[in-house]
Parts: sequence; C-alpha cells; structure tokens
Amino acid sequence: MSVIEVSFLLLLFMFAVLASGVWIALALSIVGYVAIVATMSTPPGQVLATSVWSASDSWDLTALPMFIWMGEILYRTKLPDDMFTGLAPWMQKLPGRLLHVNVVGCAIFAAVSGSSAATCATIGRIALPELVKRGYDEKMAIGTLAGAGTLGLLIPPSIILIIYATVTEQSIARLFIAGVIPGIVLAALFMGFIMVWALMNKDRMPAPEPEMPFIERLKASRRLIPVMLLILGVIGSIYGGLASATEAAVVGVFLSFVFSWWSGTLNVTTFKEALLAATKTSCMIAFILAGAAYLTAAMGFTGIPAALAEWITAFKLPPWALLTALTFFYVLLGCFLDGISMVVLTTSIIIPLVEKSGFDLIWFGIYVVLVVEMAQITPPVGFNLYVLQGMTGRNIFAIGAYTLPLFLLMVTAVVLVAMFPGLALWLPSTMLDAH
Repeated sequence: MSVIEVSFLLLLFMFAVLASGVWIALALSIVGYVAIVATMSTPPGQVLATSVWSASDSWDLTALPMFIWMGEILYRTKLPDDMFTGLAPWMQKLPGRLLHVNVVGCAIFAAVSGSSAATCATIGRIALPELVKRGYDEKMAIGTLAGAGTLGLLIPPSIILIIYATVTEQSIARLFIAGVIPGIVLAALFMGFIMVWALMNKDRMPAPEPEMPFIERLKASRRLIPVMLLILGVIGSIYGGLASATEAAVVGVFLSFVFSWWSGTLNVTTFKEALLAATKTSCMIAFILAGAAYLTAAMGFTGIPAALAEWITAFKLPPWALLTALTFFYVLLGCFLDGISMVVLTTSIIIPLVEKSGFDLIWFGIYVVLVVEMAQITPPVGFNLYVLQGMTGRNIFAIGAYTLPLFLLMVTAVVLVAMFPGLALWLPSTMLDAH
C-alpha cells in the first residue's frame, strides 16, 4: 500500500473517530497511535512522551494563558458598557448608524482579548439588546456581530497566532504586527457593507436619534480611555520593542486587574470565575496541542507529510490554484473542527508544501487565520454561531444565513491578501527591522 493510500485511510479514520464524539485531543492521539503501530516498529509510548514534552516545553506558550486570563478579567468588567457608550455618539452620522458599533467595538475588544468567541460574546452581550431595543433589523444586527466577532482571531493579541507561531517556530511579535493591516481592511469591508445595506434598505432602518452636541460626544468618549490605555500597554509595548509577547501578556493581566479594581468589579467571586475560566480554556488548548504534537510526530515518522507534499507538487499547480484548493480545504474542515484544532492538525502536512511553493510563513499565518475566521461562522461547528444561538435562541443555520454576506467579504479579504502580500508583510518588516 502506498503512502498516499495510507494517508487517506488515516484521514478517514480520524473523521470517523471525531464523528464518534471523542474529545478532539484524544482523537488526534488515537490516530497518531494507530499510524505508528500500523506503519513502523517504533514504540508509540516513547514517541508520546517525547512529543508531548517538546510541545509543552515552549516559553512562547506562556503568553497563551496570560492573554486568555486578561480577556476573562475584562469580560467581567464594565468595559463593554463603556465601549458602547463611548462609540455610539460617533456612529450616528454614518449610514447604518449604531450597526457600526458591532464592528468597531469588536475590533477594539479584539485588541485586548485574542479570542473570536469571547469578542463576539462580550460585545454581543451589550450591543445586541441595545440594537434590537432601538429598532434595528435583528437579522442584520446578528449577522454583523457574528462576522465582526471573528476579528478577535486576527487583530493582535490573537490566541491562534500564538499557536501558529509556536508550531511553525515563527516570531509571535512579527505575526502580531502582520495581522494589523489585514484586520483593519476586514473591518473596513464590514463597515462598507453596512453602509451600502443601510442606503439600499432605508425602510428597515429606525428613525434617526436626536443628534448629541459635540461636547457631549467628547464627554462620552472619556469612557474609551481605559481600553485605549490597555491596548497601548499591551500592543504598544510589543510594537515599540519594549517587551516580548509573553512579557506584554503579563502587563495586560496587570492592567486588567487595575481596571477591574478601578471600575469596582474586582472581588473574590469575579477573580475566581476569571481564573477558573482561563484555566479551563488554557488546559483545553494545551490538551489539543499535546494530541496534535503526537499526531505530528507520528506523521513525521511515517513520512506522510513529505510524501503528500511531493504528490501535490507533482501536479505543478500555480500558486493561486494551490491557495484556492487550501481555502476550500480549510472551509470544509471548519464545518467539523474549531479553529485551534484546524491549525495544529494541518500544520505538519501543509507547511512543507507551503515552503516548497515559496510562500512566506508569516504571510501564510495571516492567510490561515483569515480562512479559519471564515470557519467561525460556518455551520454546524461555527463557534460564533453557537455564541449567538445562546443569546438569541435562533436556529444555528438561520444565523449562518444572516452571516453569509460577511462570509463573502472574508473571501474578498483572502483574495486581497493573496494578491497584495504587502498587506501582511509591510508593517512587520518596517517596524521590526527599524529596531
């Protein structure tokens, strides 16, 4: 049996294990074990021990639980309320008015969260009831919130970018900076869509609210100062070359505690809840990374990734055709797996192929995150859809239909980043090379 046939059999076996409801981390480990036992005489237990240790023995991963903890602390503060109050007066002049709060609010919170689901849940908790109460179209409010929530994966500090950097041995700081311009471009596409939709559907927009005087708008904007200071402290310290990603994560946790204390939301209960939630999420990710490391090691021993790379290279696909195929592959995979699992599962197979094709791995990291963002709003396993289903009680496929225009805009963003790689590569080369 050829290596290609073995790889397809293992792929089918993996989907069968996942379909059985087994934990993703355990499913990856099972497939890795079967791959080693079926194809070679290496002791699977020895491979398990060494691969899990090497996956967990990474200083860069220290940033992961810190950024998760920071997001959990901020989720329990008055930050989302302050953001809505500070942003709303400035959105009234734009076509679509307060619908833009979904996008701008998610973009800002993404810069202090790092998680798509957390961004969607936090902004949705405040914005969605307000928009519905003020008469905005509920389908549009839900769709834009689901789409804008995906900015939590792209705008730094992104949890998935940390994981990608760890498994591909790339610079976290460089990846963080690379995500800034594509994140702004995607947010601009979302806001442009809202404007066009509002101009074409004036009958579905509520009556304009009384205009707030300029001085009052400035006073409301003071509520944005804490989140801006957080962004400056965390992201500014990385961009300024003052701190590594791990050190900036610790700064972020400290500033989050300061803001929580200052806003009066820091108490024993909120501290315990934030710590426990961050611990659970961090352990889940660590477990998935360990299972993926075992599977990656097994794939390396069997030679499957190199054989697949050679097999695909033999087709001599042009770069655009390869990217198109990978995009379809990731979107399909996103129907069954969450974003973190997608990244750690595919990296060992895809990266050799990507390197052979001459793609920059920093650029490819941004491309992967954009495609994984699309998977966050694809049923039946789109995490943002589940978050909004819990908030609204709507059918998950109905919510998926509301987000279709945003999904197409993400496809546009992928095309733009593919056509103009400088969108991802110009800023890190400019800023980091200057240091």
